[in-house]
Amino acid sequence: MPSVRSFTVLPALPDSLSALDGLARNLYWSWNPPFIELFKRIDPALWAACGHNPVKLLGNVAQPRLETLAQNESFCSELDRISETLGSYLEAPTWFQKVCGNPADVVIAYFSAEFGLHECLPIYAGGLGILAGDHLKSASDLGIPIVGVGLMYQKGYFRQCLNIDGWQQENYMENDLFNMPAELVRKSSGRPLTIGVEYPGRTVQAQVWCISVGRLKLYLLDTNIPANSPGDRMITSSLYGGDRELRMRQEILLGIGGLKALTAMDINPTVCHMNEGHAAFMALERIRQLRSTTNMTFEEAVEATRSGNVFTTHTIVKAGLDEFEVDLMDKYFGGYFPHLGINRRQFLALGRMLPDDDNEPFKMPVLAIKLSSYLNGVSKLHGQISREVWGSLWPGLPAREVPIISITNGIHLKTWLSDEVSSLYDRYLGPVWSQSVFDKSVWDQVHQIPDEELWSAHQRCKDQLIVFARKRLMTQMQRRGTCQGELRQAEEVLDPEALTIGFARRFVAYKRGDLLLRDMERLTRLVNRADRPVQIIFAGKAHPKDNSGKEIIRHIIHSSSQEQVRRRILFLEDYDIDIARFLVRGVDVWLNNPRRPMEASGTSGMKAAVNGVLNMSTLDGWWCEGYVPDGGWIIGAGENYENPDYQDTVESQALYNVLENEVIPLFFTRSADNLPRAWIQRMKTCIRWVAPRFNTHRMLAEYTRRFYCPAAARYRYLTGDAMAKAKAFAQWKAEIRQTWSEFAIKEVLLNTSNGNGGEQLNPRQPQLKVGAELTVRALIRLGRVQPRDVAVELYHGPTDSWGNIREGAAIPMAYEQKAGEDGEHWFAGRMACQATGQHGVAVRVLPSHPDQSNPFDLGLVLWERS
Repeated sequence: MPSVRSFTVLPALPDSLSALDGLARNLYWSWNPPFIELFKRIDPALWAACGHNPVKLLGNVAQPRLETLAQNESFCSELDRISETLGSYLEAPTWFQKVCGNPADVVIAYFSAEFGLHECLPIYAGGLGILAGDHLKSASDLGIPIVGVGLMYQKGYFRQCLNIDGWQQENYMENDLFNMPAELVRKSSGRPLTIGVEYPGRTVQAQVWCISVGRLKLYLLDTNIPANSPGDRMITSSLYGGDRELRMRQEILLGIGGLKALTAMDINPTVCHMNEGHAAFMALERIRQLRSTTNMTFEEAVEATRSGNVFTTHTIVKAGLDEFEVDLMDKYFGGYFPHLGINRRQFLALGRMLPDDDNEPFKMPVLAIKLSSYLNGVSKLHGQISREVWGSLWPGLPAREVPIISITNGIHLKTWLSDEVSSLYDRYLGPVWSQSVFDKSVWDQVHQIPDEELWSAHQRCKDQLIVFARKRLMTQMQRRGTCQGELRQAEEVLDPEALTIGFARRFVAYKRGDLLLRDMERLTRLVNRADRPVQIIFAGKAHPKDNSGKEIIRHIIHSSSQEQVRRRILFLEDYDIDIARFLVRGVDVWLNNPRRPMEASGTSGMKAAVNGVLNMSTLDGWWCEGYVPDGGWIIGAGENYENPDYQDTVESQALYNVLENEVIPLFFTRSADNLPRAWIQRMKTCIRWVAPRFNTHRMLAEYTRRFYCPAAARYRYLTGDAMAKAKAFAQWKAEIRQTWSEFAIKEVLLNTSNGNGGEQLNPRQPQLKVGAELTVRALIRLGRVQPRDVAVELYHGPTDSWGNIREGAAIPMAYEQKAGEDGEHWFAGRMACQATGQHGVAVRVLPSHPDQSNPFDLGLVLWERS
């Protein structure tokens, strides 16, 4: 092969247009319509052909056109105004400064395998990436000091096309990184900054790309450089592609390489947030780096770093939880774990539910859980399910007390709102509504929007969707070689007056993408009523290796090709942010019917709701919190079934019933001026409820208050004074674990009081009356441990038929006195009897230290045993 010397060609912008380059390279434009309109104005056709990528646009626009624009006073004036808008945004005081001050030493590193910021940056696959992109946008708006860390994929996720049989085909397109809104991080010499990551028998080099997202930076690692072997250049080839070993290499690069890259750029995070388990190796590298610069044991370094680690779990579906076989862990980490100061058994135990099970694979979520102090699921229901799934990591602890909280996902409103609806909010909620989106009182004014204006805005979005969908369908049919007569039929699909249902998401069995097609005879009658027509638009991809998901897509294609429904049911190929934008703004109803309780959160329905689109969903994920009776519909009543096929049958019939009896009649009930006023009232109720609660500004504020600020403070505290606090805390934990087997609850005495003195409770006939007070004294053997190092509690609540306490609560017991010389002590507590029925009470002992992140930090609990 010839020697090729690379160089970069930049657009030759006239001086008066030079600001365009800076605007194009900051993704702030992606959530600000005036910026987008400015780029579109340069050359509308080229803007579309460039995939809405302003960097590529500027590199391809004809030089005469640029010269013409440079002489256009109107364009230059708008460019100056837009530039000032960005400058003011970057310099303005922020919510974070107002609420948290401006601590210069707080840096939050947010690690994610994918980021969905815009369709011109195809480094995302689905909901996880879209959430990560919205996370960064809201962090920028709020001024939260986050840096994003991810991978720069050469091919990103696959492009979807369907063959004539409806079977999904995957094509991978090469990303032109130098024509994307990203720049290489360079050293002072001008050469690209690279970092080295150790793999078996070699060091892999990675360069770092930087993407500006408003006030924030996103850093993406890329191994496709000449210094690496062809195989290692493929590590960042594609998202979620390849085999388990490639996934291992990617996750090592993301976690270990990502932290090394930050260090190389002198960015020292106080808090590290792992968005799903893909980035969990970061926690190991954080320990290794700390040990390499301080004289700390593994346990001490764990306490220091763990205090500043946050982990968000996104799924309970096994396919979404990464795990690696032991032989693969040995291959890639056999030379790594000695740097941690632990042996192989201790290392493998970090990723196992059962530390001594030699057959158990290494689970990335378990590693992240064990090395993080702050843990959350992404909806209330998902938090509950996560506590049940991972609860055995805290043996003996009731599921409701497992320290995994819920912070429900949200969306970045300005990204997903249509211009039409956004302008209504400007007029009727006030021009600063977007700066206080989680202020519920702002959204109370939604009902002041005139019905006709809201409906007109929605209809314009619907018209845009139909035009877009027809063009996409025409392109799909041409690619498949459809005859000219059938191509003309594409111009007739979809009716602007029909009730339009949208279903778009990843196609996987539990999401049941074809549930609506389960009874085609009934559906055919439903969509073809002349006076009440209904139409359905589907979109979404299946994972390349998920044949069951591909079968669902094929079922939809075959069903939609039937003569009776082909104008009413449509599948749009290659679902991406651009298609999602049209769908969530333009349909009338957003359908979501996952098999409960498999949906962790889901955010597409939130995007639809803030545009006034009504949701119809099973009670799963976010809809358990998002549903209000006058703001949408539920399918079923939240039941769980053991037989999934029976569940699908029951809930498909429930879906048809809701459509036929509630949704369709409401939509087509019109007033004298042809407005569906009852429907519009539901739209307003939906917006008023969903918008302030399910946005990423609220989500980020919650992360900041509950996780980021406490984690940063705790990290500074434990790592200050030459790591003295971390070392002392680790030593205390070691002593507690060493002596825990000596602890015992020796005796428990129960007495009751009704205000006229106390008496001992009859153990054979333990009966109390409402208003009585139960006093419990417990003799606890602590051995060498001091009473201040434990918390003794009364755990009480109603009991079930097996005698187990359900929905229990804990009451602290106070230290009374020492009992002899054998390390035994008396503790006492009181509880009021406030409700009738069968109740239970138990005594338990927990380790207690002021530096614990939660009472269950050690995973140790001692219960009274009969």
